[in-house]
Amino acid sequence: MAKILLVEDNEMNRDMLSRRLARRGHEVVVAVDGEQGLAMAEAQTPALILMDMSLPVLDGWEATRRLKQGPATRAIPIIALTAHAMAGDREKALAAGADDFDTKPVDFERLLAKILALLG
Repeated sequence: MAKILLVEDNEMNRDMLSRRLARRGHEVVVAVDGEQGLAMAEAQTPALILMDMSLPVLDGWEATRRLKQGPATRAIPIIALTAHAMAGDREKALAAGADDFDTKPVDFERLLAKILALLG
């Protein structure tokens, strides 16, 4: 199917999402912080990025902004993921450049529908 970059610092979330996406036929590459996510997005050219917003080193908000400014990465769709779903977080994520937004804990079927919609 598609190569998906999962940028997530929580090991349980990483494991659950990567296994479930792999079972659906996706190739999953993983980064554990925003800086590693930027480097991997450039090196791996994924079809889509799942970006946790609460990351160490470089948070997901800034990593998303930088990815959308980079000529090699700006066209990659990004779905922002956050456990702290406050009013305005969706708008903030979209303003940072995310193409969509979802909350944690992840409803996998809902997330999968968003992934498939962005992949076309």
